[in-house]
Amino acid sequence: MTTRRPTINDVAERAGVSKSLVSLALAGSAKVAPASRAAIQAAAEELGYRRNAAARSLAERRTRTVGVLALTLHNPVFAEILDGVQSRVRERGYHCVLVTGDSDPLVERHQIEQLLDLQVEGLILIAHRQDRSYLQEVAEQVPITVITQPAEVGAHIDLVSNDDIAGVGLAVDHLVALGHRHIAHVTGGTSSVANTRLAGYRRAMQAHGLQDCMRTQDGTFSDDGGYRGTRALLSADPTVTAIVVANDIAAIGALAAAQELGRSVPKDLSVIGYDGIALSGLRSIDLTTVAQPLTELGITGADLLMDRIAEPSAPARRIELAPQLIVRGSTAPANG
Repeated sequence: MTTRRPTINDVAERAGVSKSLVSLALAGSAKVAPASRAAIQAAAEELGYRRNAAARSLAERRTRTVGVLALTLHNPVFAEILDGVQSRVRERGYHCVLVTGDSDPLVERHQIEQLLDLQVEGLILIAHRQDRSYLQEVAEQVPITVITQPAEVGAHIDLVSNDDIAGVGLAVDHLVALGHRHIAHVTGGTSSVANTRLAGYRRAMQAHGLQDCMRTQDGTFSDDGGYRGTRALLSADPTVTAIVVANDIAAIGALAAAQELGRSVPKDLSVIGYDGIALSGLRSIDLTTVAQPLTELGITGADLLMDRIAEPSAPARRIELAPQLIVRGSTAPANG
């Protein structure tokens, strides 16, 4: 037999007051006398009454809900950023509704519209595939913060990202210090993040006077993309002694390709990933990587959104965080 949930009428009857007075007390109104408030709270606790969230939101004209769109959860980067977002949002008295776009712009837009229908008070986009004009249109309805994408996104939209130019520079600097010259880059595709990391590779190679040694190969931010890109690269140019791969997941694919082609890592080939996901530190992988401050990206993004909810007309802010190189067993001095 199902037990009936207590209602606001039950609380009013137990406390000996009117239903309207119970509503005022539970909403925190100063119009309720301390004695009546205490009686109502005691009655609610005795009955196990829980105030309806939808009714509370309607009364307060607040949902205290933040919508979070992640590009995908197949890449651990987004899950680790989400950890930071959720921890800070909870600290600030809000909760999250999470959706993913499955890397499809149309699905992504539909998910954003669904979040708006739920009357979220703000949106956090952990990467996205929407154009600037659409984001600006959405920003006129609800505050937005974008995490990870370095491109300008428009007025009143805040942005926090990692300094990918500097990050890839750290990778190239490390390899050059180990005596490598024929350093290649397997790209992450055509997204703004992939393009920025490619630009960082080119800038760093030129800074070391190695522009004639530059070699790039198309790939994607996936293990298959890293695998296929590395096989094509090494098959076409056996002089390559080191590879900077666009992200850690693709770098794991690169390690598999190198093994299949008989290139020992790190003796014959040094490999560096990017992102610093927890998976890269496993003993069986032991990948040298450029680590983004993933949790800090999430926390900072949440803080930016909370600030904008409080002050919607404030100028847009852009924050760029610094990465760090984590040296592990996939890089070594150039062989010969």
